[in-house]
Amino acid sequence: MTSLSRLVPYPLLSLSLVLMWLLLTRFSLGHLLLGSGIALVAGRAMVALQPEKPRIRRWAPVFRLVGIVSLDIIRSNAAVALLILNGGRHGGRRSAFLRIPLRLRSQPALALLAIILTATPGTAWLEHDAEAGVLLLHVFDMKDEAEWIALIRDRYEALLLEIFE
Repeated sequence: MTSLSRLVPYPLLSLSLVLMWLLLTRFSLGHLLLGSGIALVAGRAMVALQPEKPRIRRWAPVFRLVGIVSLDIIRSNAAVALLILNGGRHGGRRSAFLRIPLRLRSQPALALLAIILTATPGTAWLEHDAEAGVLLLHVFDMKDEAEWIALIRDRYEALLLEIFE
């Protein structure tokens, strides 16, 4: 292992963290240095966790997934905002916990699905049973369980299977 790869074992992660830091704060030399320091420490911490390296089989679905997730996050933000602004009056809708059987087994793919579901307002990834392959999801505005299961499996999981497995 070269000295540079020891200093920055996960360069993409470190670069992403620096960019995120600069987006969340204002750009200055101090913030650049502080964000870089945090990114280096986080990269070194990842070495201790020894995560599985993602192997992307196909790149075309990555761009489709980014577009779909971006639109879904915008739509979910609007829907949740409307529910909150209406004072919770939402025609008999309720929040619920949902168990979704998944075909995904790749750790990086599951991690990305967790990020997608948690970043989308109105849903939260709670637990994944690796042996059974079942995801426990909390949905803020449950209308139809079958519709949610189809959405997760057909919209996100299918693309992640194309990308990773």
